[in-house]
Amino acid sequence: MSDATAHPSGSAPFLLLFRNAGPDPHARLTADQRQDMAQQWNDWYDRLARAGKVQHGQPLELTGRVVSGDRGQVVTDGPFAEAKEAVGGYFLLTVASLDEATEIARQCPGLPLGLTVEVRPVAAVSPVLSAVRGRPPT
Repeated sequence: MSDATAHPSGSAPFLLLFRNAGPDPHARLTADQRQDMAQQWNDWYDRLARAGKVQHGQPLELTGRVVSGDRGQVVTDGPFAEAKEAVGGYFLLTVASLDEATEIARQCPGLPLGLTVEVRPVAAVSPVLSAVRGRPPT
């Protein structure tokens, strides 16, 4: 597969979105297993940070709100038990290509717990704005 999102400058931003399969994938783990999982996440993040590949990352709380409706008139409190998946956190990477970002995502310690990782290039300009201006997105 050709990597159309490779950048000539040698690096570009990519976002890894960690999606939980249910409200708390760690709930079925023992305290020792949760501690081990936390250490695996910290070690993975630290390795990426030392290599200059991750710029930022944070877990997200299990609570929050969803705003919807054409004027934002619908506000629903979380947690979002009705959702099949919820975003549980993110990493902001700076790497050479979508392929490299995907390879990093494949190392996610949460994959065995049913987490999924969405790998997304970060656009320099909104694709919608680019379309309105008649320019292709970068």
